[in-house]
Amino acid sequence: MTTSSRAWIKPVIAAVAIAAIGFGAYATLNQREVAPQLAFVSIKGEKITPESLRGKVVMVNFWATSCTTCVGEMPKMVDTYNKFKDQGLEFVAVAMNYDPPNYVMNYAETRKLPFKVALDTDGSAAKAYGNVNMTPTTFVIGKDGKILKRYLGEPDFAALHKLLAQSLQG
Repeated sequence: MTTSSRAWIKPVIAAVAIAAIGFGAYATLNQREVAPQLAFVSIKGEKITPESLRGKVVMVNFWATSCTTCVGEMPKMVDTYNKFKDQGLEFVAVAMNYDPPNYVMNYAETRKLPFKVALDTDGSAAKAYGNVNMTPTTFVIGKDGKILKRYLGEPDFAALHKLLAQSLQG
């Protein structure tokens, strides 16, 4: 073979290498993390188990009554829940361990929060979800139990609603 007849080899090898790297990156990004399998206890004493949430789309929102962004987004979270609950959305608002339980209960009762509100009294839920320490932090979990999206701070509610609509249909 002459040098000119082998000129095509390097571009082909480069294209194959780029495709392999691209596929590897795509596969890595599409590996979704499984949500922690832990139980919550609601402020009403109800145990919320992984079994009771299995096969459902679930939002887990870490928040605190002392967090102004959390308090500001809560009416939108209520609207989101009310919009999608009849399609099967479950929602657990998890109060951080530093939030006094009586503040959480008062907030939930006076605002008539329609979804489950849980206390993370020992910080184990926040730790299990990747050491959550910024509030609000919201996870959307698909019917397969894998995390679809993690929002730090207030979500883009239009994008969140689109994600929920798609996930609840599937």
